[in-house]
Amino acid sequence: MKEPDILPQPETVRVDGADIAAYVIKPEHGAAAADVVLCHGTPWSAAAWLPLVRALATRYRVFLWDMPGYGASIGDGDQQHVDLLHQQRRLAALLDHWGLDRPHVLAHDIGGAVALGAHLLTSRDLASLYLLDVVVLDPWGSPFFRLVGDHEAVFAALPANLHAALVHEYIAGAGGAGLDTAWVDELARPWCSPRGQRAFYRQIAQLRPEHTRLLVARLDQVRCPVRIGWGERDPWIPRAQATELASRLPGTVEVFSFPDAGHLVPLEAADALARDVLTWLTAVTPADETFPDRSGMPTPARSSLASVTQASASRRAH
Repeated sequence: MKEPDILPQPETVRVDGADIAAYVIKPEHGAAAADVVLCHGTPWSAAAWLPLVRALATRYRVFLWDMPGYGASIGDGDQQHVDLLHQQRRLAALLDHWGLDRPHVLAHDIGGAVALGAHLLTSRDLASLYLLDVVVLDPWGSPFFRLVGDHEAVFAALPANLHAALVHEYIAGAGGAGLDTAWVDELARPWCSPRGQRAFYRQIAQLRPEHTRLLVARLDQVRCPVRIGWGERDPWIPRAQATELASRLPGTVEVFSFPDAGHLVPLEAADALARDVLTWLTAVTPADETFPDRSGMPTPARSSLASVTQASASRRAH
């Protein structure tokens, strides 16, 4: 069983009253072919992208963030706003902070709604969008989501052992046979503290379909090339939504299926996803285009892939 990698120490960026853990990983040698921003879903964090980061960071500068309320961006306040509208505005502000004019964006789950919102509702231009098992079209939100929305305080007060068991089972249920138990443990870890427990149910309670309906009404206004990826065995969002989403977007949008994967394609089909994403980025990036380092982040926070490996080894040693 392979132990998951660990992200390097993030830079903390203050946006919209919330602290965001942000990461930039760049090629060790030469200029980056392009800038790529990765947007995670729920209940994950930027850590879910690590297998893909290993493949991308050899030729692209990769930008990741833990949305407020997730991962290393879980805040102390019970009044933290973690709904989709706030996250969309934060992504737009974070792109400004990084100095990114037209990055490529890869988004998974609710990260798709966040990326589309930054593009369609805050007018941020993108070079391309790769949408992976995204939360956009109705219906979404399980009966469990609705139950938590009605009883958030009750769930937040569960005994810690019952909460931990619930989180592990919930995350494991998103994937298929290819989802390693080590990854389930890693993705559950940020939620298994008193602060994380409150944050887990807070983010579920604040996610509402009416916020994605704002995007659905504007899908024909997307201004960049789009590719859609989907796990054939996604137990949360049926594969049929991928075809419907493609039909609502401008131009010809191809759907790439991952036959044996569930909802967590970045971890269940990491190699296949990396191949498809690299092929896609090569196709939509001009061959002579390079990007100087203008992210504005201090040097220690811009870690190369080697630094990621060193940080992982150091943390495991302790």
